[in-house]
Amino acid sequence: MPNEVPRTLIVTNDFPPRMGGVQQYVFNLAANLPSDRVAVFAPNWPGARVHDAGLPFAVHRWPSNRLLPTGEAERRAASLAREHAADIVLFGHGFPLPLMGPRLVKRGIPYAVLTHGAEVWQACVPGWTGAMRRALRCARAVTAISRYTAGAIRASLGLSEPLTLLPPAVDERRFEPSVDGSAMRGAFGADGRRLIVSVSRLVPRKGHDVLIRAMPDVTRILPDAMLAIAGDGPYRGELERLAATLPPGTVHLAGAVPDEDLPAVYAAGDVFAMPCRSMYGGLEVEGFGIVYLEAAAAAKAVVAGRSGGAAEAVVDGETAVVAEPREPKAVALAIVSLLDDKQRSTLYGLAGRRRVEGAFTWGQRAAELANVLAEAAG
Repeated sequence: MPNEVPRTLIVTNDFPPRMGGVQQYVFNLAANLPSDRVAVFAPNWPGARVHDAGLPFAVHRWPSNRLLPTGEAERRAASLAREHAADIVLFGHGFPLPLMGPRLVKRGIPYAVLTHGAEVWQACVPGWTGAMRRALRCARAVTAISRYTAGAIRASLGLSEPLTLLPPAVDERRFEPSVDGSAMRGAFGADGRRLIVSVSRLVPRKGHDVLIRAMPDVTRILPDAMLAIAGDGPYRGELERLAATLPPGTVHLAGAVPDEDLPAVYAAGDVFAMPCRSMYGGLEVEGFGIVYLEAAAAAKAVVAGRSGGAAEAVVDGETAVVAEPREPKAVALAIVSLLDDKQRSTLYGLAGRRRVEGAFTWGQRAAELANVLAEAAG
């Protein structure tokens, strides 16, 4: 950490108890900054009072479940910045809240912006492009979760200044190789079988349909293999339909898993797989893929898809096999290459764990953010 982390007010729509990758990203950055140097302004979600009561830093809630860059929200943000003597405001997403940023600057309050990749398609919406461009150009610093999203955001908004790389990270003490996954294996019906695990929200981009279509080729070679998918989302019905076409026990759809059980889910698997793919002409892509880091922290070999920044979350041929995500046979062969070679999958898992410990912990990432904020505030 810098000698003095600037006092920071985080203004964000993405914060627990609402769950998701961006929410966890913003929360973990906040939680790993010194608690007396950070405060949060976020919407009100069910369970927020209980959630916030256990935090060592202040969280202020907007009355509704959505913050918009209105004059009233801007005045509240400015008031909170003064209350906490904030040196800088940090917006948790590139749109829409940074649109109030230039108005905060007029009040003497500088700001920085975290981006996540969705800004690429948001910039294509008529009427939004110019406002987004001005908001990011007026920021003292703009970060990106991967080199891919940094380049795509700069291109879509015509930004000349580079974005600072600030990839996701993982709690390496929580996701680690000694976690016991045996009870979860039993719950999945995987005792005595080779288990492929996947964890994510169930949307088409994540590639779970291709995983299911790959299973006949996997089981032709490894008859004892099965797939367990943990998560929920709008694509679940289609995945259930596909799974029903395979022999019983081939695919287990576990649904949403409580957050406290996630380490055991990763521990239960022999291999982790999520063959994510780009969609809609590249407007919807995998910005990074924090689940790959969680699997690596658990010392699991990974099968990933070629989409956006996903290839930056793994090292192809060292911690993972990056497969063509639209081709079930390619995904099947990638899975078999790890499931059927215990030495190789073990080496990949250990390499993934070392990589997480060396460069992808939240403590490291918060220290990098603190340096970005210190320079921006100064």
